[in-house]
Amino acid sequence: QVQLAESGGGLVQAGGSLRLICAASGRIFSIPLMGWYRQAPGKQRELVATVTLDGNTYYADSVKGRFTISRDSAKKTIHLQMNSLKPEDTAVYYCNARVSLTGIGGLSDKWGQGTQVTVSS
Repeated sequence: QVQLAESGGGLVQAGGSLRLICAASGRIFSIPLMGWYRQAPGKQRELVATVTLDGNTYYADSVKGRFTISRDSAKKTIHLQMNSLKPEDTAVYYCNARVSLTGIGGLSDKWGQGTQVTVSS
């Protein structure tokens, strides 16, 4: 089955950097959209950044200019470079992949287990 493996979370001081990695594996035809969400305590899960197959990116206003999302040549692994981190970036970050399993239509959202990012003042 499809799995999303996340890594790179941790504890950093404000102004520091982290790099998150998400690798998709399993029986997948294509992944038209892939990205990251986050959920802070007491808040709803929110979209952070996405990248499409052709390389188009989207960023939430709160992270523009600080975060960069990228996709490798195989297009099943994404990276989120997070710079100038702020305490308000503290959250559990979830990898998301909208996948096509067969190529005949019908997309399914897959989620990673989440990785904790904590930014101290």
